[in-house]
Amino acid sequence: MRFFSDNAAPAHPKVIEAIAASNRLDTAYDGDELSARLDGAFSALFEIEVRAFWVTTGTAANCLALAALCPPYRGIICHKDAHIEVDEAGAPGFFTGGAKLILLEGAGAKLTPDAVAAACDRIRADVHQVQPAAISITNATEYGLVYRASEVNVLGDLAKERGLAFHMDGARLANALATTGESPADVTWRAGVDALSFGFVKNGGLNAEVLILFRTELADEIAVRRKRAGHLLSKGRMLAAQILALLEDDLWLENARAANAAAQALAKAAPDRLVYPVEANELFLNVTADEAVRLRGQGVEFYEWGPGEIRLVTSWDSDARAVEQLAAAIAAL
Repeated sequence: MRFFSDNAAPAHPKVIEAIAASNRLDTAYDGDELSARLDGAFSALFEIEVRAFWVTTGTAANCLALAALCPPYRGIICHKDAHIEVDEAGAPGFFTGGAKLILLEGAGAKLTPDAVAAACDRIRADVHQVQPAAISITNATEYGLVYRASEVNVLGDLAKERGLAFHMDGARLANALATTGESPADVTWRAGVDALSFGFVKNGGLNAEVLILFRTELADEIAVRRKRAGHLLSKGRMLAAQILALLEDDLWLENARAANAAAQALAKAAPDRLVYPVEANELFLNVTADEAVRLRGQGVEFYEWGPGEIRLVTSWDSDARAVEQLAAAIAAL
């Protein structure tokens, strides 16, 4: 019963098939036929002209975007538990050349307009303090909470009012959209988002993520930065093949719905233990140290998330029997 991370899930069979089909002679880097289809495929998905760049990791997608949106001498407003702060080993500072992360509080790792406005107001408009240049949010958040389009829109309006760029870390955006049923366009560019890191590895991909630019004038800069950062793969067609396979017939959304359904099944077994509402494919449960040992003794794998708390993550391929067994084990605690 392995529920420690959706990063550990296997690639979807259709992704493996697509990689195998792409294993043929073609132009190197991103000049191949498959990579050339990405801009059009994502423009159709988002209902506006976009530029789409494959990279191999979510960290690269996030930090390349932030480097294009924020100069080295300015700051990026984000939650104190944001992935770019907690789990990227200083990569935002490395990619941007020194930009500061301005860390805010917020329940469930969500930023609120009031918190962002207050943070901006606290910063003196002089040379002695780092001035913010961008806002970055994660959808779904690091605690599995979802930003609805209306919430993103308010932050987008605030970003525009304050002259800030707006980035979304969408490592689990598929899971968020599977929950809300909202369109990709409504929760991103229509709400003011300038750049999006669209996650595919957690949702059936092998090693392909996508950086989506709604501000297409940044494309030339991103192309250079991607090369300089070591993310312009010689056989990029194999990344493009994965992404196109997941886009076909909305497989990315089908996979996210399956992961979310498994999470809901587990949530029903432990309603009184939930630290946060289950809105995507992550569950955070209150358990004692002894209860954690009992779960592990039954073959359950998970991460401990601070004293008395564990994290469970479901995946596109979560086995129905394993979900049922885990639900029973939790209920029996």
